[in-house]
Amino acid sequence: MDQEARRVEEGFGPAVPAVGQKEDHDKAQFGKIDKNDGGDCIDNEKELGTRIGSSELDHHHPSTEEKQAGEEQPVVVKQKSKRVATLDAFRGLTIVLMILVDDAGGAYSRIDHSPWNGCTLADFVMPFFLFIVGVAIALALKKIPKIDVAIKKIVFRTLKLLFWGIILQGGYSHAPDDLAYGVDMKHIRWFGILQRIALVYFVVAMIETLTTKRRPAVLESGNISIFTAYRWQWIGGFVAFLVYMITTYALYVPDWSFVLHNDDDGAKRYTVKCGMRGHLGPACNAVGHVDRQVWGVNHLYAYPVWIRLKVCKHGKNAPSWCLAPFEPEGLLSSISAILSGTIGIHYGHVLIHFKGHAERLRQWVSMGFILLTVAIILHFTDAIPMNKQLYSFSYVCFTAGAAGIVFSAFYILIDVWGLRTPFLFLEWIGMNAMLVFVMAAQGIFAAFVNGWYYETPDKTLVNWIQDHVFINVWHSERLGTLLYVIFAEITFWGVVSGILHKLGIYWKL
Repeated sequence: MDQEARRVEEGFGPAVPAVGQKEDHDKAQFGKIDKNDGGDCIDNEKELGTRIGSSELDHHHPSTEEKQAGEEQPVVVKQKSKRVATLDAFRGLTIVLMILVDDAGGAYSRIDHSPWNGCTLADFVMPFFLFIVGVAIALALKKIPKIDVAIKKIVFRTLKLLFWGIILQGGYSHAPDDLAYGVDMKHIRWFGILQRIALVYFVVAMIETLTTKRRPAVLESGNISIFTAYRWQWIGGFVAFLVYMITTYALYVPDWSFVLHNDDDGAKRYTVKCGMRGHLGPACNAVGHVDRQVWGVNHLYAYPVWIRLKVCKHGKNAPSWCLAPFEPEGLLSSISAILSGTIGIHYGHVLIHFKGHAERLRQWVSMGFILLTVAIILHFTDAIPMNKQLYSFSYVCFTAGAAGIVFSAFYILIDVWGLRTPFLFLEWIGMNAMLVFVMAAQGIFAAFVNGWYYETPDKTLVNWIQDHVFINVWHSERLGTLLYVIFAEITFWGVVSGILHKLGIYWKL
């Protein structure tokens, strides 16, 4: 593994100017990235070669005679640039939250996704991913010698994310409980978590790459100079906002139908009455309509969280749409999600251009609180409710603001105060985020272990540990499940990631 390809300068300059300094790549969502690449990497600290002469140390300018007298030539001094460990820790935190809410959300509904309007712990996972993708893109693409090469790598990484998304969440993989695999192409799910990340990554990284020649080396004075310097990124985010808002409120949603298959009644068709515009409820919103038209109703997520709404618990008297599929990572909502990546890349730009801790934090925290304030006003005035399923504008602001505050808090604790040890397990997980996402969050490792069963498929090591080590000991299925997720999944993969980090092994995507 090429050591130089894993080194990075993440916004902390050396104490003196560097001459001939090489700009390396930086981290993104999963795995490692290459130079000129807006993708993902895990890397080590980069040693900067800095040429220091006597004039740089004591401001003495030697005369010609002194030079002729054999004055020593400037020497190369290597200094380590301090990497921003917060990026890995924040990414690791997001993976941990995903495992926690996915595997313990069934036992504790308060941390599971909100059935419709509102925001719970689980609803922060996706925007946190997109936020850190944006931060990492800014660092990875701050120096692009060859734009065409960067574009090719961005396209290739996007295709890889789309491929893995379909394999893991399209229905082909039945992990961890079902040992079968394969999917009926008439019902394959085309969009999911990695597909949304791929779309946001592609748009944000392409804008960053194509506007590289308009990028300033030094910011002008003024509080909004960081925004005007990267106006094209914000214009791209604003276009995404306009497309989403206009489509959401202006698109006519007609009546629609779906077929439900079950063993008792066979196939039964249901019709949902709509015929309206601008509706933000589960049945007749434009987000669902776009997905039904683009992907087809049979290719959407079959178990939407709205089934936990009170209105859907009335049995046969429940509305027909309660049984319908709905894509929480849909096309129109993913266009809105581009804003999360845009806000994230702004935080990365701040990291690049402002070298002082105080100035960085002032920029980050102020924007975080502004976003939170906007979101709270929009939500509690019922202007635009927070809604993860629709990826509403207030939801974008609230989750991005929260991401900015958490990122700033991590930065203070880890990179300013140096309290790195308590967060090492998050760093390790963040460095191998793709591995932990696939093996733990998507249950591939548990499915592999479950493949070695005794007598019947339900007698597996995973089930035995969950039942006998946790649930039966604590005499509580809820508490046992939570402890199992914390220790047998999160802690286990934290240790595995730490070992792999020590061995220099990372999953590159």
